[in-house]
Amino acid sequence: MSDALEAAVRELTDERAIIGLAVRYCRAVDARDHDALRDIFVADATARLADVDLVGVDAIIEQCRATLDPCDVTQHLVGGHLVTVEGDRATSECDLQAQHVRKRTEGGSRFLLGGRYRDRCIRTGDGWRIAHRDLDITWFSGNPAVLA
Repeated sequence: MSDALEAAVRELTDERAIIGLAVRYCRAVDARDHDALRDIFVADATARLADVDLVGVDAIIEQCRATLDPCDVTQHLVGGHLVTVEGDRATSECDLQAQHVRKRTEGGSRFLLGGRYRDRCIRTGDGWRIAHRDLDITWFSGNPAVLA
């Protein structure tokens, strides 16, 4: 395989793996498979999820648990991925829509939000992982008390 072809294959493979982190995150939080987040984030990852600053994968897991476990069901959808790889570091952005349902919540049982995940990723011995995630919420509709 030529060097150019090998570089192109590696770039596509890296991009696909990084997009996979965002998709696997959504599947994990919707399934309440919090331990799966340990294969998505590095142990000392940081995050700013809406207005909450978090340090360490355990804090990220606890925030996901506290926010989403009270819901009856959630569905997180991502798309519009932009990935830039520079060696063993990468940045990634994707658009997000997240539906949250908690039955019998006063004021309505649904809360929908849209925004963007902005990630900094690193290549580890176990593959790509998120080192930092920002969640920027740009709009919402429905009852925010669903997440209270």
